[in-house]
Amino acid sequence: MLKLRCLMCLLLVFTQLTQVQVQAQTRRVQVLEQGWKFNKGHQTNAYKIEFNDSNWESVTVPHDWAIYGPFDKSIDKQNVAITQNGEKEAAEKTGRTGALPFIGTAWYRNTFSVPHFEKGKKVILLFEGAMSEPKVYLNGKKIGEWAYGYSYFYFDISEDLRTGENILAVDVSNPEFSSRWYPGAGLYRKVSLIVKNKESIDQWGTFITTPYVSKTEAQVNVKTKASGDGISLVTKVYDAVKNEVGAKSSTTQFGNQFDQNIKVSNPKLWSPETPYLYTAVSQIYVGKVLKDEVVTRFGIREIDYTAEHGFQLNGKTTKFKGVCLHHDLGPLGTAINKAALRRQLTILKDLGANAIRSSHNMPSLEQLELCDEMGFLFLAESFDEWKKPKVEHGYHRFFDDYAEKDIVNLVHATRNHPSVVMWSSGNEVPDQWGAEGVKRAKWLQEIFHREDPTRPVTVGMDQVKAVMESGFASLLDVPGLNYRVHLYEEAYEKFPQGFILGSETASTVSSRGIYKFPVEKAAMKMYLDFQSSSYDLEYCSWSNVPDDDFVMQDDKPWVIGEFVWTGFDYLGEPTPYDHVWPSRSSYFGISDLAGLPKDRFYLYRSRWNTDAETLHILPHWNWEGREGEITPVFVYTNYDSAELFVNGKSMGVQTKNKSTPQNRYRLMWMDVTYEPGTVKVVAFDKSGHAVAEKEIHTSGKPYEIVLTPDRKTIQADGKDLSYVEVSVVDKNGIPCPTAANQLQFKVKGKGGVYRASCNGDATSLEQFHLPTMKLFSGKLVVLVQATQNPGDIILEVKGKGLKTGKVELNSI
Repeated sequence: MLKLRCLMCLLLVFTQLTQVQVQAQTRRVQVLEQGWKFNKGHQTNAYKIEFNDSNWESVTVPHDWAIYGPFDKSIDKQNVAITQNGEKEAAEKTGRTGALPFIGTAWYRNTFSVPHFEKGKKVILLFEGAMSEPKVYLNGKKIGEWAYGYSYFYFDISEDLRTGENILAVDVSNPEFSSRWYPGAGLYRKVSLIVKNKESIDQWGTFITTPYVSKTEAQVNVKTKASGDGISLVTKVYDAVKNEVGAKSSTTQFGNQFDQNIKVSNPKLWSPETPYLYTAVSQIYVGKVLKDEVVTRFGIREIDYTAEHGFQLNGKTTKFKGVCLHHDLGPLGTAINKAALRRQLTILKDLGANAIRSSHNMPSLEQLELCDEMGFLFLAESFDEWKKPKVEHGYHRFFDDYAEKDIVNLVHATRNHPSVVMWSSGNEVPDQWGAEGVKRAKWLQEIFHREDPTRPVTVGMDQVKAVMESGFASLLDVPGLNYRVHLYEEAYEKFPQGFILGSETASTVSSRGIYKFPVEKAAMKMYLDFQSSSYDLEYCSWSNVPDDDFVMQDDKPWVIGEFVWTGFDYLGEPTPYDHVWPSRSSYFGISDLAGLPKDRFYLYRSRWNTDAETLHILPHWNWEGREGEITPVFVYTNYDSAELFVNGKSMGVQTKNKSTPQNRYRLMWMDVTYEPGTVKVVAFDKSGHAVAEKEIHTSGKPYEIVLTPDRKTIQADGKDLSYVEVSVVDKNGIPCPTAANQLQFKVKGKGGVYRASCNGDATSLEQFHLPTMKLFSGKLVVLVQATQNPGDIILEVKGKGLKTGKVELNSI
């Protein structure tokens, strides 16, 4: 393997395109990142070879044209009743899709060459996502099209590729009223060329499963679809340190598929706690000549779903402690970036989450690679719409022609990821009503079963009464309920599976660092500043607060877990403010759009992260003008009891109890009177011993800018990111939680550039890519992006009347 890896490194030589990944001397993967020309607007002849694109914008792909804004109330303004929200009458909606200019047609063009291209080779052009309805042209000829913006798809261009320069043109078009959230726009995921011999493994032709797993041995089954005459297959399995642990040679195919079983002794099992990965190297030979080689990472693990034990991973009952994630990356939009994804997953690991649901779209391959590496269970979702529409120009237009093709591509492209433990064929589809919807659910589930017999299928169902009556829920492998905790018991009695998944839970709304009085539970509560209270007691008309789900998860063994809506705020769907302006992103996140944790983060962490201490006080203690008024204090902690002090005076001991769901999971002092100074909490263990304490203080005026990067060293690849948290402190170093200063950002040094900033304020209309932004609740985040030149980086942040903040980074 070491020899092979060295050979691969030596062969990483290429043209003006960005990256070439070489596997032996048999196939070459050429990722088309650089050299793209972009233009938004109708261009009748842009697919033609002689078309002059010299005055078009130069961009890199992945690319999201709409994230640069500006935010505009008129974009995708709708007069609609959102039935999923229980609305009966149409009303004007703004910001529903993020108020960003994603609607319209755009063209991308790339002129490229394939090094050492020879006729007789097989060439695949692979798109991992194009938003949306892409039409693809090569050298002036249309070679294909697709419909679904979230799907992976490819074309065989072997007969159309030329020796020397080739011109690729892609037309993408986003119609209005085509999404319920911000979908992004353009070639937002990778585009690649795969050049190989005709005697080769088919695209996504390797399927690895582990049908038998024990402590002493595992059966690794490798099914390989390949093309060509007189071919044989050699598959070798390597452990994480590159030791060969099994191999198999085959000359016989069944149809066009090899079927091999390889024994691995003393296997190391994949799990969220121990995400151990093996590698399979599949080689196609003609005689003794190596013709193709594919490397596949996989995990050895066993999954099972039963009424008696719920979901089991490697024989151990495991509850899903999951979050739902939309595909946008906040200030980066939908353009995929592995560093941004890794940061999200790192934050979720600290939260104690063990699972992710890709809502409501097919996940990026980079996200699944990271989930394999870092240890997350994954529920891969396909559609938000079937045959019956939710939005005027939604997926229902393509369902008949594309649904099966899209599912096949989803399964084939992602089935070797051990993180994927369940498929979802839909979310809150209107087809839940009526016999036709039952037939569609059965048809879609059977496609998943045909393509992958090893994983179950679910649907996120919100019409629980309807699916009880129709049989829709009963036919599913896993019945997934979106909200409706008051119907869990009835559903459990009526559904035959013997368990229920909280496929979407909570939808609690909050704004980081914003607190409203009086403190009370409320549905669809709205305020003049268009924010939601971070006391975590506000929710939507169809949803609930987190504690209601906690009760079901803890008390009902037949509830196999939950996926909270959502892990991070996302662009669009600004409920409950989707009818007022300005409000252009969600309030649902456990962390905000910048990835900064809200108070709710610590409520979930106190339950989910059993390996770490959680002791968090809210609200902040800067309440000028509230002196003498009741200002409740909550503590989120994994300890059962604690004592609260205000300026040294005890407010008493609170102990978690089952009198209400809130009292069970939160420590709450409801009668605290505000006075400036110090709030201190002392937590006790089960024996009553003081074991931890924390303080917060009233701050003075903002004085100095403080910069805290998540990483000081990044890779000089033109893509890597350092997320720098920016906050303001007073002269004594105490954070200023209400600071709203306007700041300016400047990046110096050859190693990096300013990329974007975000403050997590759902009402902010400041553009992410401009080097200035206001603090929100005393914080924001600046993204510094590496160049391709190793070197020093200095981020400087200034604000009027504030001591400048600086931090040194470097790229290598």
